[in-house]
Amino acid sequence: MDIKDKVAIVTGASYGIGAETARLLVKHGAKVALVARSRDKLEQLSKELPGSVVFQTDMSDEKAARKMVEKVNDKFGWIDILINNAGRGYDSPVEFIDTDEYRKIFELNVVGPLVAMQAVIPFMRKRGGGSIVNISSGTALMHLEEMGAYSSTKRALGGITLTAREELAKDKISVSIVYPYITLTDFEKNTLKGKYTEEMPVEDITNGRPPADTAQYVAEQILEVVQSGRPEQYVHDWMKKMR
Repeated sequence: MDIKDKVAIVTGASYGIGAETARLLVKHGAKVALVARSRDKLEQLSKELPGSVVFQTDMSDEKAARKMVEKVNDKFGWIDILINNAGRGYDSPVEFIDTDEYRKIFELNVVGPLVAMQAVIPFMRKRGGGSIVNISSGTALMHLEEMGAYSSTKRALGGITLTAREELAKDKISVSIVYPYITLTDFEKNTLKGKYTEEMPVEDITNGRPPADTAQYVAEQILEVVQSGRPEQYVHDWMKKMR
């Protein structure tokens, strides 16, 4: 897909991967709807990005998410691209996962993207096609201690993504998933920590592996997927071996 003059929704756009993806899309000529819970951060980012508009939304709120998509379509007239990036981590041994907290994480990490997809599909179909990119995690390819709750949500997102890809191919709507590696953002600081969970330094996690990536590098991978329509994007080739 040629990005120029396309309308894109980026959720989780207030910082990190979402913010860098929004910057790249605008750089390539897109008009971007910036979506997140933090209005202040979104408004600050919007000042840097010509043509961008702020839509403060909690993506775990189904009614609010659907309304946001309608407002974006009303504002711009159409929607070409959806980047489902909003999400939160939850670290806990399986034995001590708080089921109420897990439900909240599932609502944000899985139901939120699903709702956004359902809301944009009719607009994209009317437009004659589009691109949906869901942001997963490298943890969905691994079985890491204390990450069962979070990684399970990203595995579920992968199943929905690739099934939707098959279902929507006839409508020329490309649905793809990206698996980021450890990224230098505030994601870990915002991760919910369960009972008996130990903080692990990035240096320990990356021991024997490549250093953590920048958010800009991951954003470049996301942009490539929008342009190519490829079904799955591993930010490092060696991650494919974990499937």
